[in-house]
Amino acid sequence: MRRAPRVSIIVPAYGVAHLLGDALASLQGQHRQDWEAIVVDDGAPDDVAAAFARFADDPRFRLLRTDNQGVSTARNRAIAASTAPFVALLDGDDLYDPTYLDRMLAAIEADAALAFVGCDAICFGAGERAPRRYSAIYSMAGPVSLERVLNREMNIFVAAIIRREALDAIGGFDGGLVASEDLDLWIRLLAAGWGGAVLAEPLVRYRRRPGSLSSSARRLLVGSCLAYRMDGEALILGGDVAAGLPLLAGAERRSRRWRIAMSVMRRAPRLAAFLLRIRPWLPAPSRAPGGGGPPETTGRTDRGALTAPLPIKR
Repeated sequence: MRRAPRVSIIVPAYGVAHLLGDALASLQGQHRQDWEAIVVDDGAPDDVAAAFARFADDPRFRLLRTDNQGVSTARNRAIAASTAPFVALLDGDDLYDPTYLDRMLAAIEADAALAFVGCDAICFGAGERAPRRYSAIYSMAGPVSLERVLNREMNIFVAAIIRREALDAIGGFDGGLVASEDLDLWIRLLAAGWGGAVLAEPLVRYRRRPGSLSSSARRLLVGSCLAYRMDGEALILGGDVAAGLPLLAGAERRSRRWRIAMSVMRRAPRLAAFLLRIRPWLPAPSRAPGGGGPPETTGRTDRGALTAPLPIKR
């Protein structure tokens, strides 16, 4: 009888069918074998099912086929179908080191306060003249804290392991984000009071590809801006105005109503949460015919001004 899996590995495979075999083979090569893997074909333009076929006889693998709603929704659907108390992330074009599950599970199981554990990675492929560490590009040294993640002093590589209890408590990935959904997740987990940690070892091989989401600086910047604004609002509504206000930098450019609200929040921080709660019900300011700047927008579809720090790249 097969042992219950200790970790569920989530593998979105949109557009990477030709590379999926390498990713799945790296799972079969793990020193630790008590895992399940859910591969998501969310309406991919290539033949994910054919690439998956040679792994179909391994009962630890499952293929989930669904419509396309973006990588966050793909991951959330796979997580909903998973059974293990921990969730590990692996993009369909990347590879785990054989010791990944050994090292990452040991780290997160050692401390019940940890929501996630990240690790370093080896970057290779497009744009890399020679393989180099992710930490040579983005800072990963020192402790993980909400402040350091917000200030981009600490960057979490996407291929982390996450405690299912913590993931469920915050509602999983935000399906409204087109990019930087991992950054948004780390911020929300830390803001909810969970801890995080990063292993200095490079336990993942991260493939850089032309045309991939991570190669599009503008899309990542837009996603990062949206994540920062919404997480800034969440922090303020949760009572941490000092941490939340800096994340709303640039909001004044969206409308006259935002300019007034930001001015009031900076001068009277105690009113910040109240203003955010009533903002959706306030009448839009009048605009002169043919002018007045862009209309007011609300919710997670509002991209905002491109003023946030550079995003985590995958």
